[in-house]
Amino acid sequence: MKRILITVLVFINSINFNLFGQNSSSDNRIIKVNYNNVTGKMNTMFKECIGAGRANEGLRADWQQQLAMAKKECDFKYIRMHGLLTDDMAVYREDSKGNPEYNYQYVDVLFDFLLSIKMKPFVELGFMPSALASGKETIFWWKGNVTPPKDYTKWGDLIKNLTQHFTQRYGAAEVKTWYFEVWNEPNLSPGFWTGTQQDYFKLYEYAAKAVKSVDPAYKVGGPATAGAGWVPETIDFCAKNNVPIDFISTHTYGVSQGYLDEYGSTGTVLNKDEGSVSGDVINSRKQIAASVKPNLELHYTEWSTSYTPADPIHDSYHSAAYILKKLKQSGNAPNSMSYWVFTDIFEEPGPRFTPFHGGFGLLNTQGIKKPAYFSYFLMNKLGETELKNSDTSSWATKNAKGDVQLLFWDFTYTLPEKDVNNQAYYIKDLPSKSKGEVKIEVEGLQKGKYNLEIYKVGYKVNDAYTDYFAMGRPSQLTLEQVKSIKQKNSGLPIATEKVIIDATGKYSRSYKINENDVVFFSFVKQ
Repeated sequence: MKRILITVLVFINSINFNLFGQNSSSDNRIIKVNYNNVTGKMNTMFKECIGAGRANEGLRADWQQQLAMAKKECDFKYIRMHGLLTDDMAVYREDSKGNPEYNYQYVDVLFDFLLSIKMKPFVELGFMPSALASGKETIFWWKGNVTPPKDYTKWGDLIKNLTQHFTQRYGAAEVKTWYFEVWNEPNLSPGFWTGTQQDYFKLYEYAAKAVKSVDPAYKVGGPATAGAGWVPETIDFCAKNNVPIDFISTHTYGVSQGYLDEYGSTGTVLNKDEGSVSGDVINSRKQIAASVKPNLELHYTEWSTSYTPADPIHDSYHSAAYILKKLKQSGNAPNSMSYWVFTDIFEEPGPRFTPFHGGFGLLNTQGIKKPAYFSYFLMNKLGETELKNSDTSSWATKNAKGDVQLLFWDFTYTLPEKDVNNQAYYIKDLPSKSKGEVKIEVEGLQKGKYNLEIYKVGYKVNDAYTDYFAMGRPSQLTLEQVKSIKQKNSGLPIATEKVIIDATGKYSRSYKINENDVVFFSFVKQ
């Protein structure tokens, strides 16, 4: 008997206007799709890349275990992280005569593991090895050196030698599929870079030419800036100086105040602007299209609700719907949107002292799945062909086996208007209010019996932080508490029902939804 799987994942936006047109409130919202009415190939830019804190953390067993799980359940293709060249990775030193010595033993352990789980590195070239640095300025608890090289020729030689090593170890065919990104956020000076823009362009030129000298087909790009900065300037520099560039990379976050903030001390505020995050992405694509290199790939190698690893919105169930909204809004503008990051095993401000501290991760330190994790878990269930769908806050897809998927959600901005920041608000128990009903209509189905599995993320449903809050927010979790939270937040279906489709091939249902709910229906033909 032919097996037909219909998966419905719905994201509902409470704000009537968005970047792509009108979207009615959930009280009278209808999501209507037809199996035979297709748009084209589903854009899976959301799972092309995922972030991690720094390379040395990738040598930990628990980090590797969590990434293997995330790969299996969310199917991320690439991973990007800081600190590949910092001293704790032991890649560079000089002998008594100033001659470079290279060592890639730690890098090999990390990259061997990534390839073993069928992930690829999005290679960030930074920060500066202290033996090659022109100064002593560093960033983060783990002291990434952010100064220009004392000798740009030696910098280029290091990058060339590293690229040659990758080629020898993994083969040119494999390395051709990787990306080499030069540095991180050089426009945040003196935070991530003590030099000028021109100093960065010089750093980029030496690195890019070094990579290409090994194989012209290898992909190199930048400028990996904060706030979508320097895109036209970087393209212009490369064009005028005959410097190779294959892609633009940059970053954006969804908060409306503050600066580089390791500790969350400035008090971040989720940006209410409908075009936050996605507006930057779309504008970057427009900047590329208007340039002399209009076909460059665009990779947002960092994005999230907030740029501090001390923001409780990262732990909140509100993040799940927010992620879906911003990815949907960004459309086909980016080639990848790399969420920052997959795990709270992340030590920019040093090791953290509580299980839930507003860390960037989709998973907390103990491997507990946050609501944000389930956004990616559910998106990974979408098929390869997108169905036509006028609703701006849902996806409908099918795959080659005839399975159908439909996704819907609600994002409601609930942060109070006056004098309340994320750090004060999202640490609370935040019950969600009703948003009425959504009517779902699916046509073109084959007649027969189906099992309907319903998945959900929302308040107290796959909502680990609220469970942690109910425990009194203990500073440490026992083994039993970790087990309990994981069991309650497993991502399994919340309900299973029997559905009969008659000769009309139609399925219709109204579904009650609350603020910031994410819902997923899966119809399996019997």
